[in-house]
Amino acid sequence: MVRRSVLAAGVCAALMAGAVQAQEAQIDTRPGGPERVDLTIYQQNVTLVEDVRGLSIPAGRSRQEFPGVSASIRPETVSLSGRGLEVVEQNFDYDLLTPDKLMQSAVGQEIGLVRINPGTGREETQRATVLAANEGVVLRVGGRVEVLRDDGVPTRVIFDEVPANLRPRPTLSVTLDAEGAGRRDVTLTYLTSGLSWSADYVMRVDERTSTLDLVGWVTITNRSGATFTDAETRVVAGDVSAGGNYRGNGVAASDDQSLGDYYVYPLPERVTVANNQNKQVGLLDASGVPTTKRYLYESYGFSTQTQPQAVEVAWLFANGPMNGRNRSLPAGTIRVYINDATGEPRFIGEDSIDHTPAGSDLAITTGEAFDVTVQPRVISEERVSTRIVDYFRTRRSVEYTVRNARSEPVTVEIRQGGLGRDTEIQAQSQPGELSDSRTIVWRVQVPANGETKLTATIETGG
Repeated sequence: MVRRSVLAAGVCAALMAGAVQAQEAQIDTRPGGPERVDLTIYQQNVTLVEDVRGLSIPAGRSRQEFPGVSASIRPETVSLSGRGLEVVEQNFDYDLLTPDKLMQSAVGQEIGLVRINPGTGREETQRATVLAANEGVVLRVGGRVEVLRDDGVPTRVIFDEVPANLRPRPTLSVTLDAEGAGRRDVTLTYLTSGLSWSADYVMRVDERTSTLDLVGWVTITNRSGATFTDAETRVVAGDVSAGGNYRGNGVAASDDQSLGDYYVYPLPERVTVANNQNKQVGLLDASGVPTTKRYLYESYGFSTQTQPQAVEVAWLFANGPMNGRNRSLPAGTIRVYINDATGEPRFIGEDSIDHTPAGSDLAITTGEAFDVTVQPRVISEERVSTRIVDYFRTRRSVEYTVRNARSEPVTVEIRQGGLGRDTEIQAQSQPGELSDSRTIVWRVQVPANGETKLTATIETGG
């Protein structure tokens, strides 16, 4: 049975050699394509394409072709505008010219086989009728039925013509009714799938100066079946709420554009996005951003732990003006590096962020600290009588032992959540505050190579 690679090689050789006999192939080989293209890429596998071309259009009705449109075009979204033009009909031809389809279209027709005679070394041409082109090619050559096979003898296949239904690339054809003849700009607008984008960041922290450098990239993936050359490109992000480990409190205006409930990020330069390509474009490059390290222990409900619990480590910074610009940050992954004693970066973890408006505070979590721990303990618990009949109240005495094995003092943020209604802090060894109705926050200072005990008596409604 013929191997598909051999079939493809033979057909491609015929096409590359231009060996089309009997009549010249009626196929548009001009480069075509837009003179200007704009891309607006959304995060829901949807891209708006604005394609501008200069066409010489005769008066009255004519058929105009637009090669180079996306193979993943949504034909029902196409609109065409131009001075004095009316669209009568449009067709999208996406049956692309390939070696296999060319052979399949020749079933029942004659082709030419050019082989080299191994004895004489000369080319010999035979006419053959294609009987089938399924998993292999079956031919009638003279009075024999043969299978086109790989027998070590070089073979070229010659086709008499290219079928009218096969195109070298996706093509939109439109029938126009024009008022007067002449050259004019025509704008083709459509939606397509196959393009997507994501944001990635590299954050480099210098503990000695308590600053960080932040570099952001937009990665565009193109699987649309078309190449977009020198395109003015913008990516669009919504203000999503899931997938991040922070809560933003954006208050500052952004230099980026807004579109309803979405943010638009224009890329700094025009880009060429080839089909089946991943392209990375710089979005942000900020240096010297102030940052602080946070050690965090969170508990939902009260419990006694027999072993110390590692605390979470995060780096805090404000998404304020960076290098003179207010920038909203698209949702993405931040990979964090920290400078070691020699100044070389070492990877310490990664975190994801949601869409972050300018003016928001971020906490980028990189993992747990093995040398800073918290061990909670419930000292006592009792139900307290109350005159309120619809629920009871509970009073608990709790203790948190915070240990620090580092050579410098640290501050550990303890967040005790899962509280009941009408919480009261009746006693505490260090000042804390209710950040909301069901969460108490303490910031406990711990000396180097030492420990601090935090005690509190809390009464809550059940």
